[in-house]
Formats: sequence, C-alpha cells, structure tokens
Amino acid sequence: MIRQFSLISALVLLASPLLALADTTLIHAGVLLPVAGESTQTDSTIVVIEDRIAEVRRGFADEAEFDGDVTVIDLRNHFVLPGLMDMHVHLQGELGPDNDSEDLKMSSQQIQMRSVMFAMRTLRSGFTTVRDVGNSGEEMYALRDGIRNGWIEGPRIIAAGGVGITGGHADVSGVKPDLMEFYTDASICDGPYDCRRATRNAIKYGADLIKITSTGGVLSDRATGTGQQMEMDELREVVLAAQRMGRKVASHAHQEDGIVAALKAGVASIEHGSYAGEEAFALFKETGAYLVPTLLAGKTVVTMAVEQDFMSPAIREKAIRVGGDMQGNFSRAYKAGVKIAYGTDSGVSQHGTNAEEAVLMVNAGMSESDVLVSATISAADLLDMSESIGTIEAGKYADIIAVSGSPLDDIEELLDVDFVMKGGQVYKD
Repeated sequence: MIRQFSLISALVLLASPLLALADTTLIHAGVLLPVAGESTQTDSTIVVIEDRIAEVRRGFADEAEFDGDVTVIDLRNHFVLPGLMDMHVHLQGELGPDNDSEDLKMSSQQIQMRSVMFAMRTLRSGFTTVRDVGNSGEEMYALRDGIRNGWIEGPRIIAAGGVGITGGHADVSGVKPDLMEFYTDASICDGPYDCRRATRNAIKYGADLIKITSTGGVLSDRATGTGQQMEMDELREVVLAAQRMGRKVASHAHQEDGIVAALKAGVASIEHGSYAGEEAFALFKETGAYLVPTLLAGKTVVTMAVEQDFMSPAIREKAIRVGGDMQGNFSRAYKAGVKIAYGTDSGVSQHGTNAEEAVLMVNAGMSESDVLVSATISAADLLDMSESIGTIEAGKYADIIAVSGSPLDDIEELLDVDFVMKGGQVYKD
C-alpha cells in the first residue's frame, strides 16, 4: 500500500510558488518496491522536488503537467527500491598486509583523501546512508559534514565516537610500547567514571553515537580472547552518559557473556553477535535492540587468514574460529526472531562490495524480503530516522536505487546497481 502525501502537505505544495517552480524530477519505474516487506507495483512515477519525494503515483506522469524545469529519468526496465543502508562501516581504511606501514607513513590528509574515495565507492554501490562505527574522530566528522554540505560525494554518514578500555579491543595493539603510548586515544578509559568522561568527550567532539567494545575482538593483536572485557559498571555508565546527551550506544560483542552484559546495560545494537545464545536472544527481544551481523567480515577474515600470510598467530586463530562460526549463529538469531539491521564491517571487507552481505544473509536462511527490510526500514529505525529515510514515500528524502532484475527473486541483483540517487541528486545512471 502506498502512503499518499498528506492533505496539508499537498495544499502547501500547490499553494507555494517556490515549490511549484522548484526543479522537478520524474522517475518512471517499471517495477517499484516503495516499502520493503510490502507489495511491488508496476508502471509508477516518483515525483521528486529538490531533495524530497513529493508524490508516488500510478502510471507514467507527463512532464507537461509540471511547472518549472522537469527532468525525466526512464527506469521502466528496472526494479526500483529505496536506497540501501549499512549500519557498520569503517570508511577510513581497508584490511590488508600493508596496514602497519600505512599507519606509520600516511598523513591524516592522505587518509582523508582515501576515505573520500571509499565513501564514493560505497554510495555508487547503492548504499545511500551508512553508520561509521570506528574512526579517528575529527577527520570522520569532517567527512560526514563535507558530504552533508555537498562539497564531496558520499553516503549520508552517521559517525560514532569510540569508547574502550585499556588493553581492550578498541585500544592500540601490536606495536612497541612507546608507539602504543603515543597512539593511545583519550577515548580509552578504566572504571565507570572515567568511561563517563570518555563518553562525554566523544560527544563533545562530534559523535552522533557511541561505539563500545564489550568483548575482545578478532583484529586486536593480543591473545585475550573474544569474551567480555568491559565491566558492567563501565557499560552502564557509558550508556547512561550517552543517553543523557541524546545518543545511542552500539556495542561490538562476540561472546554471549559480553552480549548479555551490553544488552542489560541498554545498548541499541550488538555488532557481530557471533556467539549469541538463548539468554541473549531473549534480551534482544525484551529490549528491542538490533543485531548487526557483519557476515561479510567473517568471510573476509577467514579467507585472508587461509590465503595470505600477514596476520599474527593471535589474530589468525581468532579469524578462522570466529569468522567460520558467524553465519551459523546468525541463522539461529534470525530464526529466534531477533531484529536485524544490515551491516557489513566494510573496511575489513572492501568498500563498495557491501551488497555481498545480502547474499550471505540469504544463504544463511533469511528471506530476500527480510534482507531488504533490514537494509532499509530496520536501519532507519535504528538510526531514529524513519521519518526521513528508509522508504519511497511522500515527504522523505529521495534516496532511490535501481537494478535490472528483482532482488526478491535473486538477491544477487544488488551486486550490480544501475542507478543511484541520494537526496534528489543522481550519482550513478
């Protein structure tokens, strides 16, 4: 069912000379999925005025009906759907054998230029909004703002500020002590009150949300496992401090103990959730928190561990074990009714290949329709942005993509996106 423009909005549109004369784009869609999880419709027109959707109507509208400059985009031979969203990316890098030397040799300006390239790749692959949950802070906020201001191309970015404990997954590892001291960030904390400070500090400098690491991780270069690392008082204090300032918290977590602790503390999402069990599943449903599965990261680290020789023994062991287990556990979580928001951990995998996550989710037993819901409606809900993105409906940003065939029949159609519009501007056609 298509939700029509409200009467008040329609009257404003008709009455306002500014809107009536605004630039108009008509998208003729052969097959349209305006709301993931609902029915498709054929032969439709999406009316876009400036950066917003003004109307979705049946039939192919004639440009002569509209005042001002009118552009017609012919997608009558395509399947049209809302722009996709990735809730777990790292736009400032990509995993590979040269990471250590890059960290030492690349200036912050060079890293920023490369981040722009990764952002462009992500957008052109059909992902119009992303949540960056691991970055160097001010540079990422500048990238976010540069895209928002229209200075550079890229997806809409919701940028996290990190908070982690000394020696934990978010702390620097694998280099000599004086470099570890030099690279240790102000976001590293110990004890509840210090973690409260770190949370407030991250928000002060521009964080849209807080990212914590309640358990150990695969790519930290120390053999400290993947179980719980942050204590309950630290977790609770981070969540409370963030909530006081209107921010949500996302928690990296692999093992059940750390997942349960983070959910009890009140986080909005669990990233990875590799070994979630029955207690965690119950808490997901009780709290309404989302699982962001990152299956593509699991596949990537297993492949690299087996085929390449740059991982330390500690990382390689975790990569093969955890990466190999992620898909099976995701299947159990989906069957248990856990809410899923799409996320890849791109930056571990290559940027621009984000749609491969969808294939892995379907291979794990998720329906194609539910995958699309996770990458649109659920992602928008996690971001508290359902009023402005996630569906093709009147009043929302014109974030629209098109593929040649139906991803409801073959999810691999998302691997080759033919058309990308974000906020009414075409980035790929």
